[in-house]
Amino acid sequence: MADSTAQKRKGKPQKPGKPYPTFPLFPHATGRWAKKIRGKFVYFGPWADPDAALEKYLADKEYLEAGRVPPVNRDGLQMRDLCNRFLTSKRNLVQSDELAERSFKTYFSACERVCEAFGKDRPVDDLSTEDFEKLRSTLSKGRNPVSLGNEIRLVRMIFKYGYDSHLIENPIRFGQSFKMPSRKTLRKSRLNKDPRMFEAEQLRAIIESASQPLKAMILLGVNCGFGQTDVANLPEKDIDFGTGFIDFPRPKTAIERRCPMWPETDEALSEALTIARKPKLPEDAELAFITKYGHQWVRTGPGGSQVDGVAQEFSKLLKELKLKKPGLNFYALRHTFQTIGEESRDMPAVKSIMGHVDESMSGAYRERISDERLKNVTNTVRDWLFAE
Repeated sequence: MADSTAQKRKGKPQKPGKPYPTFPLFPHATGRWAKKIRGKFVYFGPWADPDAALEKYLADKEYLEAGRVPPVNRDGLQMRDLCNRFLTSKRNLVQSDELAERSFKTYFSACERVCEAFGKDRPVDDLSTEDFEKLRSTLSKGRNPVSLGNEIRLVRMIFKYGYDSHLIENPIRFGQSFKMPSRKTLRKSRLNKDPRMFEAEQLRAIIESASQPLKAMILLGVNCGFGQTDVANLPEKDIDFGTGFIDFPRPKTAIERRCPMWPETDEALSEALTIARKPKLPEDAELAFITKYGHQWVRTGPGGSQVDGVAQEFSKLLKELKLKKPGLNFYALRHTFQTIGEESRDMPAVKSIMGHVDESMSGAYRERISDERLKNVTNTVRDWLFAE
């Protein structure tokens, strides 16, 4: 009996040693290189080929440690490829003036977050609904429902581009959880916030304390519903002091706008335009507002960062006046104009000045809005602001 056992042991292959001390796998009794991951043994190939086993381990490691099944086909489209193609398409739109640099930066940041969450080398076809559930949970941290909805919309846009461009064979299944916050959630979130608008007394104090050219910018914000990008891109030629109107398409959407100027806005703009301006770039020479350093007030800075000098200066002023609160910023002037302008009961005229598209049936048939109606809206806001 002893001789028989010895013969069996003699015929059994002897376990090999590790090729080198730091080799991450061990020789399992089944004749394969293995490693214990998440409490289970995983096998990567026969003892005879440790190099192939190591290659498979390194390829599968990220998936196994995360509790996912490694993909069988690794030759498919990877996340880095999808995002690079998506961003290239957006960069082409920037170069043809169909997309703002600021919007491109938003898309770029979204791609960075997706690649960080899934891994740059992750095959797109390998993504599961569980991955998108985890991504939504990550995105929800530190974001309100509106911001979360915007992030989810951007992520879906990236993958839709891949499918529409035939980079992905089938539409991505996001699952039931990866969806926009409900309208009820958005309403509840808004109820917990202070109104994003200024009261007349606050605005009078802000206008009185502002120096030029910020004073003129603020008046444009509350008189015409201009945001930071609007005032930063306003050409001087679009200001007609003779008629008292500004005809300036909204940079974000290229929708035409015509706004009657108040006497206060006319005076402030005239004063602001007397300030010496020396733009560093020839194409900025036509702008009404240039910083003391010769730059646009809102521009793309080094490394693609967004520089918003209008928001910065306005924020400083609010702090000085002890009016700084969450949601109260330069863009809140646009909210204020919309809110008070609606008191005129002429929504088409309000939308026209704001640069909003009127998608109603009436809007499809309406060819123009008279100057009298536009003045009625702006005078409604002016009467509220400067009421005794």
